[in-house]
Amino acid sequence: MSHDIAFRPVEAGDLPLLARWVAQPHWQEWWGDPETEVVYIRDMIEGRDGTCSPFLITLAGTPAGYIQVWRVGPHQIPAWTAESPWLLEVPAEAVGVDLSLADAQRLSQGIGSAALRRFAVNLLAQGHRTILIDPDPGNARAVAAYRKAGFRPVPHLEGRTPGVLIMQFQQDPDLT
Repeated sequence: MSHDIAFRPVEAGDLPLLARWVAQPHWQEWWGDPETEVVYIRDMIEGRDGTCSPFLITLAGTPAGYIQVWRVGPHQIPAWTAESPWLLEVPAEAVGVDLSLADAQRLSQGIGSAALRRFAVNLLAQGHRTILIDPDPGNARAVAAYRKAGFRPVPHLEGRTPGVLIMQFQQDPDLT
């Protein structure tokens, strides 16, 4: 399955699709207001937010999910660190990743784990050394998927920010 997974940058024409996705219950459980989220993504693709890059996850060429990478350094400012103090305890050159699968029917099939692993390996190939993801610890399905993808909790950051589990990619050469 992982050989069918690819990524492509989000384009303006993808915004209606993303608006439908983000309005679904399995997204709403963990993401913000659908209209606001789409505005954030629009800002990214139109260059108003240069800290984050959005991509569609495709499965055999068909859009199957959303993934974004964001740079930690620009978020190491008081406006962000007041709510997320852990940001000050990771390298400025670190990147974070967020993702969600398009349809609830695709959950728990290994697609998210495979996509996240491939995306993280791509980020390593681009020179990134610290790749993080920050799920809500109550999102057991996501935490399990991220573990399967090679992410592990960062012990010194556990409990630093309520409602956030900081996990870092640990590449296992046997899984690449």
